[in-house]
Amino acid sequence: MSHSKRIEISLLAAIVFSVVLSICTLNVECGEIRSRVLRLHVLANSDSQTDQELKIQVRDRLLEVSQELYSDTETKEDAVRATWENMDLLQREAESVIRANGFDYPVSVTLEDCYFNTRTYGDITLPAGKYQALRVVIGEGAGHNWWCVMFPPLCISAASENEPKLEDVLSKEQMELVESDGYEIRFKCVELYEEFMQLISG
Repeated sequence: MSHSKRIEISLLAAIVFSVVLSICTLNVECGEIRSRVLRLHVLANSDSQTDQELKIQVRDRLLEVSQELYSDTETKEDAVRATWENMDLLQREAESVIRANGFDYPVSVTLEDCYFNTRTYGDITLPAGKYQALRVVIGEGAGHNWWCVMFPPLCISAASENEPKLEDVLSKEQMELVESDGYEIRFKCVELYEEFMQLISG
């Protein structure tokens, strides 16, 4: 192998290593972001108009209830604790909305780890990966889903001034990360990395 060829291979290896290291470093920071927010994931019974409208009504009611539950919370751990302590209430509220609309669908309300793709909410972009989430499955759960952030309450446009904001739970560097338009491509790399890890982990 010629000297110039060895140099080219070495440079290519250095570039690949640099890119991989950058993605891994970014993914660590994204992991910190994931650990500080609580997501909401609602699946409709089907994609019919009535089932999709029902999904939105269930979502709205649970968000209203969460505003009350999280009124004194300051961290994601506080929000998770309040959610666990009120799972029966959340279940009843979801069932009440369904019954009030004339349906008898069963509904499952659980707190679990769910995979989310990269998602933008206004000027905030959250990286792909596994987040702890309140997961609500209506009936067959075969319809389009809806997701957002329960804590801090990004889903609620009229959140109280006293409620924690995203900047209250993320560091300055993490806020710059989720607010930067320039991270779209890098977040896509993180998403591909997370999807790969999901694949190899089964």
